[in-house]
Amino acid sequence: MAQQVAQLVVVRASGHSYDRQIGYPQWEPPTAHLRYLVQELGVGGVLLLGGSALEIHARTQQLQSWAEVPLWIAADVEEGVGQRFAGGVWWPPPMALAEIAAQDLPAACRFAQHMGECTAREALALGVNWLLAPVADVNNNPHNPVIDVRAFGDRPEVVAPLVAHFVQGARTHPVLTTAKHFPGHGDTATDSHLALPVLPFPPERFAALEFPPFQAAIAAGTDAVMTAHVLAPQWDTAIATASPVLVTDVLRHQLGFTGLVVTDALVMAGATARAPAADLAVAALQAGVDVLLMPADPVATIRAVVVAIEAGTLSYGRLVEALNRVWAAKTRMAIGGEDFPSLGEPADWQAVETLLTRSNRHFVPPGWTRPATGVNLVVVEAAPLLEGRSPAVSIPAAVGWPPLLVNHHSLAHLNLETLPPVFLQVFGRGHPFRGDRAPYLKTLQATVQTLVCHQKLSALMVHGSPQVLTPLLPLLPDTCPWGFSYGQQPAAQAIALGPLWAEATASAHAFTD
Repeated sequence: MAQQVAQLVVVRASGHSYDRQIGYPQWEPPTAHLRYLVQELGVGGVLLLGGSALEIHARTQQLQSWAEVPLWIAADVEEGVGQRFAGGVWWPPPMALAEIAAQDLPAACRFAQHMGECTAREALALGVNWLLAPVADVNNNPHNPVIDVRAFGDRPEVVAPLVAHFVQGARTHPVLTTAKHFPGHGDTATDSHLALPVLPFPPERFAALEFPPFQAAIAAGTDAVMTAHVLAPQWDTAIATASPVLVTDVLRHQLGFTGLVVTDALVMAGATARAPAADLAVAALQAGVDVLLMPADPVATIRAVVVAIEAGTLSYGRLVEALNRVWAAKTRMAIGGEDFPSLGEPADWQAVETLLTRSNRHFVPPGWTRPATGVNLVVVEAAPLLEGRSPAVSIPAAVGWPPLLVNHHSLAHLNLETLPPVFLQVFGRGHPFRGDRAPYLKTLQATVQTLVCHQKLSALMVHGSPQVLTPLLPLLPDTCPWGFSYGQQPAAQAIALGPLWAEATASAHAFTD
């Protein structure tokens, strides 16, 4: 029975080739233990994070060679394969499509379909057969610290068709899709990686706002729906992941979903806020969930489920039901993996460039001229990850604006009054485990106010989230240029800087060519 239960478990692993490259040892086992989990224990799948495309290609072949039953190889590729694995196409965040949809919804839907198709095609080339995408949340809470630009917008009438078209595009390949995070994680100000969010809304509100994108994904044929570790007290006293009301009564019966229901990662604090992880795994299966994603201790989790079945607290029939769905999903997916994966067709890169260009925003006052020299102050939420060849650094540097890279903690202690003219660039967006972003935004606001007061601010560029841009715009004088891009990747940086640094962009390109 243990091997049957193990088929319901997906473990996380590093995509890198060597154990010394493991970035998250608390979640990613060394190769010997990973082989044990796959070969001896018989887990159903592996979630990969980190590594280049070629490393992932080799890793997926290795993993499948260990498995008696074909594995799910899953990845969080909400922005395309290149978001996680270097070499693939890295699309802008889904919310960039909402910017297009505000003017041209059919065009945004075409982008979403291309994004889904491209992501599935490239994933399959690497041996990844389960996309933990798309995000179906409606991010209507501007203080949401974790969903943010991962969502396709803040209105269900926009999010629903974009989610559906992503699924339709992805399903042109034998790769699984996942609509997440049911019953909705968009209207929260709490990150479920750190604590348990509460959605105190009545069922009518969910039906009108949270559910339509999931209904659209189901109608489009999504293979899986991922539960959120949130509490919806007007539905149930149990968190959504362990709620028979939400999983079985609502998702299964009311919304008519017959595919896989998978938990969000069981290592998250929102998951374990009310019960130990092993107990939650049993409760989730009792509620109607089929797949347990990323338990902290897979062996203990499998043991707890076996004990619950033997004790009669979890029926064997529920296990069989879940296994039947697991097998049905695995028969639709391909093992994948080309001999030498080819990534990034010209049409894909052109679509990314067009989407970035159309979703960017800029304001340049007539007659504005930039000072000949100054400092390029680049602020990131975490430790600075940009390097000298990053366009956000290299383009200004090419014409006399050297970089000053800081995180928001050191920014608060920077003596801004002594700086020459400043081009302020901010990299900020919602991320798991970051928590409350209010201190970061307050520091940014204080920085802009000081630079404006001392007439030091030459221009502002925000890369990432409108949630970062919005509180800064009212602080700018009418004569101050500014720009915004949803993307943070190198291609996005280069395109975003064009309107503010046209001659510098040309100079940088000439230098690198």
